[in-house]
Amino acid sequence: MILLTGATGLVGAAVLRRLTRSAAQVRCLVRDPRQLGDQRVNVQIALGDLAEPQSFRHALRGVETVVHLAASIRDQGEPGRGCSIEELNGVGTWRLVEGAERAGVKRLLFISSLGASTLSSARFLRAKAMAEEAVVGSGLDYTVFAPSAVYAQGDAFLRLFARLSLLPVVPLSGRGEALFQPIWAEDVAECVMAVINGGGESGLGSRRYELGGPETISYAEMVDLAIRAAGRRRSVVSVPLGICEPALRVAQLVAGRPVVATQDEVALLEVTMTTPRGTADAQALGVSPRAMAAVLGIE
Repeated sequence: MILLTGATGLVGAAVLRRLTRSAAQVRCLVRDPRQLGDQRVNVQIALGDLAEPQSFRHALRGVETVVHLAASIRDQGEPGRGCSIEELNGVGTWRLVEGAERAGVKRLLFISSLGASTLSSARFLRAKAMAEEAVVGSGLDYTVFAPSAVYAQGDAFLRLFARLSLLPVVPLSGRGEALFQPIWAEDVAECVMAVINGGGESGLGSRRYELGGPETISYAEMVDLAIRAAGRRRSVVSVPLGICEPALRVAQLVAGRPVVATQDEVALLEVTMTTPRGTADAQALGVSPRAMAAVLGIE
């Protein structure tokens, strides 16, 4: 039995499709089974999430492998009554690892991130570093995947800049100089499945794979690709973070929710996420990542 968290996310949905096609026994930890769409009839469902450690006991019963893909780049719920990025990504993973050890789980596959560090300026990357420490320090046979920016056709990032490209000029938070090696969610899913199926070098025991796409591009260049994917050409104007962050804070206070993005999401796009290994780790798993422009059909 495989327990999958994050089954409705970019990578999780791609992994779930592959697991159900292979007739694997899968249980999904979800808050709302309806978000699984047609896949909900193909899996066992455990109601709960990372903020509810009491739900782990049922979810982990009889499980041999945990594929932990759930993550959040923003706080959930109302301030003071919701769950923080740190609780959802860091503490939630630590509790899941403890529950897996008690339940007799044999191995854990975990999605971290390139740039994850307790010293990072981005809260999400600090939380991911905390989570990764819990996984590596456990008694489980583990595999950690650390991808650069993950994207998919129609994802939130591409939809945002498709909407912004309706403007005469597209605003860009910060200078847009941070570097990424964007990797398609389908390619990350293939890497995860390779380890589940024992392919590549995964038989060597616990290890960490750094997953990057075949090109290193800046945040500004990623935005340009998103605009071109929407079928438009626009100039981009840089908005200093000193202006952008207070404006987002005021907009959220007025609307009661993030209008465009949160301060944490903006900060995350200012952190370089690259690996000197490039595509080597993905290729070791039999996966050749495609360039972002090719995936989006940009000439």
